[in-house]
Amino acid sequence: MRELEFYQVDVFTSEPFCGNPLAVIPDAEGLTPQEMMMIAREMNLTETTFIWPPQTAEASYRMRIFTPTVELPFTGHPAIGAHWVMAELGRVELSEPVTTVLYEQAVGLLTADFHVKDGLVDHIMMSHCPPVFLGELHNISDLVAGLGISSKEITGTGLPVQAVSTGFPTLMVPIRSLSTVQRLDAAEMNLVSLAKVLNSVRASFMLVFTTETERPDVDVHVRGFGHLVGVPEDPVTGSSNGALGAYLVRTGVIPTTGSTVRFISEQGSEIKRPGTLIVEVDHADGVPTAVRVGGQVVQVMKGVIQF
Repeated sequence: MRELEFYQVDVFTSEPFCGNPLAVIPDAEGLTPQEMMMIAREMNLTETTFIWPPQTAEASYRMRIFTPTVELPFTGHPAIGAHWVMAELGRVELSEPVTTVLYEQAVGLLTADFHVKDGLVDHIMMSHCPPVFLGELHNISDLVAGLGISSKEITGTGLPVQAVSTGFPTLMVPIRSLSTVQRLDAAEMNLVSLAKVLNSVRASFMLVFTTETERPDVDVHVRGFGHLVGVPEDPVTGSSNGALGAYLVRTGVIPTTGSTVRFISEQGSEIKRPGTLIVEVDHADGVPTAVRVGGQVVQVMKGVIQF
C-alpha cells in the first residue's frame, strides 16, 4: 500500500471554511497522470495541486493541477494555496518583507511573492502570463439564453463581452446589477447555449461581474462558471480574476492612476464560500502589460492518502 501526505487549505480567505478549498500533495513525484486524476476525483474539490521536482534549474518546484475531470495548464488559487503549504513545510526559505520564488506551471515559469511578517506568510501574490485579448462576442442571444437573464442586463453596462487570458482563457460578462448576479443558478443554466458561446470565443470559463458590491471596501463582485472544465461554479477564481483585471484596465472601468492599478474583488458568497482577492495590473497608458493576483490562505486539515 502506498501513502501520500496531503493538506487541505482555504484560499483567498483568513477564515476556515470560506474562500476556495484546495488539496495539496507536496510529494507527487512518481504518480502517473491517471493516479493524479483519480486522487483529484477522490478529493472532489474544484482543484488538487501536485508538487513535483522542477524541470528547469531556475525553478524551486513544479505544479501540476487537476480538476475532477481535466488537468489545467494554469490556475490561480491552486498555485497560491500550494505555495503557502510549501512555506509551512519549510521548503521555502522566508525572509522579510518579501520572498520571491520562481516555479513552474504547464504554461511556463512564473513568480510568486511571499509577503512575510514576523516570520510568517501574510499573503502571496503570483504573476500571471501577459494579458491576451481574444474574441469579442457581438451577438449575445445564446449567452442570455444560457444564463437565463435579460439582454439589457448586459448591454446596459456599455461594456463588451470579451474573452481574455492571462494563462486561462475566460469570457468576461459584465452585468449591471448585483441582484442579477446573485440570482444566477449554475444548475439551471442552458449548458448547450453556454458551450456554444465559449467555444466561439476560445474560452473555457466564464466570469460574470458587476461593479455593485456587497462590501463597501471592495471594487467588483464576481461569479465564476466552468462547466466545460468540470467546475459548475468556482468559489473564488484567481486565474480569471487576473484576466478580469486586465479587462477592467483596458476598458477604463478601473481608473489608471500611476503605472500600477490595485483593486479588490469579492466572490463566493452565493455558494457560502466568501473570499477576497487582491488584483494588481501594470499598464502603459491604459494598456495592461502585467498582472498579479493574490490573497491569504488558511489550513483546515491534513492527512494521508492510502492506495
